[in-house]
Amino acid sequence: MENTFNTHHRHTPNIAILGAGPIGLACAILLLERNPDLHLDLFDKFPESNDPITQGDERGIAISEGSKQLLDSIGAWHLEAPAIHEVHISQRHHFGQTVIRRNELGKDALGYIVRYKDIHLQLRLRLKALRATSPHFNWQFSSTRRDFLEMPDTTCCIHAEGGLFHEQTAKDRRSDYDQSALIGWVETKSIAENIAWERFTAEGPLALLPHHLGKNARNLVWCASPSRIEELKQLGSAEFLLALREAFGLPVGEFLQIHDRRSYPLGLNIRERIIDQHHVWIGNAAQTLHPVAGQGLNLGLRDAATLSQCLGPVYLHPLEKQAAHLAIALAHYAKLREKDRRATIRLTDLMARVFATDLAPVVIARGMALSMLQWLPPVKSAIAKQMMFGQR
Repeated sequence: MENTFNTHHRHTPNIAILGAGPIGLACAILLLERNPDLHLDLFDKFPESNDPITQGDERGIAISEGSKQLLDSIGAWHLEAPAIHEVHISQRHHFGQTVIRRNELGKDALGYIVRYKDIHLQLRLRLKALRATSPHFNWQFSSTRRDFLEMPDTTCCIHAEGGLFHEQTAKDRRSDYDQSALIGWVETKSIAENIAWERFTAEGPLALLPHHLGKNARNLVWCASPSRIEELKQLGSAEFLLALREAFGLPVGEFLQIHDRRSYPLGLNIRERIIDQHHVWIGNAAQTLHPVAGQGLNLGLRDAATLSQCLGPVYLHPLEKQAAHLAIALAHYAKLREKDRRATIRLTDLMARVFATDLAPVVIARGMALSMLQWLPPVKSAIAKQMMFGQR
């Protein structure tokens, strides 16, 4: 089979992207679709045959309706993705709940659940297909981070290397939530399809989400203290399911078996300034969030879409003018992303902190807030649209 990856530098690129996760891949696709003649280098850790993400990351991840539309527009939505028609939000042992339904917003779905490896693979396949019409695109997998950092100031250097919270160096604002997330999937029986449950417990948020295997399976995200999560990982299946039933506390159906338990630490890691000279940071390289609202990937895709729009005209100018136009484009990008980033970061951080305590005044306040959302449709709609499309 022909090797579709280039292994060395042959030119000075217009744009270089560090990181070939979903955000870096989507950004490359968007840029090349706008300008097939663009000189673009993508720095990837792994050739496809050795990529651990493409090979085996089974975790389910929430994709908003806005992200689905974006992925569909670039030919990367060939996915087994069960739709979310309703989201039920409530707190364990206390009053207060709200239900968000697709018909309230006039949408076919509120979002979708896809396997991380599936979306990653579809984006890789789409980018490989673009090589036929993009003669100056180089997919680098043997180059070093130093090569990327030493690019001249006419090259826009896009930092898209994400990673999990505990793998990252500290950014401008870093906060450890003292929580870990246990993820896996549960065999179920008699549970309504296309419903996502977000249940807030004294230990932290617990979510049951649709699964690509259909009506008899659910993705699980269970957040609690690191010691509690480690304890849950060590339980036998029967003991774990008993603990899950007790923590969830709603008669939604039967839990039959737990599969693929894994965990990772949770925290907030934010870069306040997302541009610096000819460098720009997007996705988890710019902001790593708590998974409570499922917004990390969706926010990153909005970063990539906006950045590709801003950079589009820069490299149509003569070489001697490109650095000046790049500076203008990046400043414009930072301004455009400010409101959406700020709103999404604040909302997820607030939810992570407020719904992880059992203090009586906080419990009462959040119960009232959930009840108010149910009885104030405009407010509920505004929050749902922020989750689906971001602030525009």
